[in-house]
Amino acid sequence: MTKPTSLRRFGLPIGLGILTLVFWEGCVRAFNVSPFLLPGPVAIYYALVDDWGLLSDALLVTLQITGLAFVCAVLGGGLIAVLFSLSRSVETTLFPYAVIMQVTPVVAIAPLLIIWIDNVRLALLVCAWLVAFFPILSNTTVGLNSSDHNLRDMFRLYGATTRQTLFRLRMPSAMPYFLTGVRISGGLALTGAVVAEFVAGTSGQGSGLAYRILEASYQLQTPRMFAALLLISVTGVLIFLVTSFISRRILGRWHESAMEREK
Repeated sequence: MTKPTSLRRFGLPIGLGILTLVFWEGCVRAFNVSPFLLPGPVAIYYALVDDWGLLSDALLVTLQITGLAFVCAVLGGGLIAVLFSLSRSVETTLFPYAVIMQVTPVVAIAPLLIIWIDNVRLALLVCAWLVAFFPILSNTTVGLNSSDHNLRDMFRLYGATTRQTLFRLRMPSAMPYFLTGVRISGGLALTGAVVAEFVAGTSGQGSGLAYRILEASYQLQTPRMFAALLLISVTGVLIFLVTSFISRRILGRWHESAMEREK
């Protein structure tokens, strides 16, 4: 059953993508659409190859910001969630402010951070972290508070300390919630980095793929814009695949959500 499942999981999306690209290229050629309006996949590929030196440097910047923001979000969100689980007063006091940080659009905060923080890279990192932070904090907090109360009573009955209950009961119970937050946060870190780069680019401070998209739009280099957008999309897909793989490896042998089932 493994081969048909793998073929269906990977073959069907890839096949649909190939058909879409062929249809796209065919329509562009059949209707003689100008590359200025809509370049075909072939033109985008040539732009990617010709401008690879420029785009690869920008990609490296975006990856650095995204990766650092993601790591900070995982560590910070997880640790603060543990703190919330240990003190209901701390959670009640601080959680509303975390919600305020999440619901405030990063595009509104980014100009202020770029003004306040002299280092552009650091300002972009803070913007990306603000976007990626909340899903891990929220999901992990819910997971830590959702452990079986009967088991918690049993731990208390047998004299388990708060530390033992946390590490042997509450944290394992929260792991699926935490990993779900990690999968969401990975994509949001990239989104936050790109949005912040757009804001920095409009202020004339170049950095990352988003700035290259703005630069290409000013120069009417539409194929280069699509090439940069393609790199952002591929990066997002790879982040999701990596985080999903890690989640399955951790949960695959003991949690229902990650076990393979025949359909």
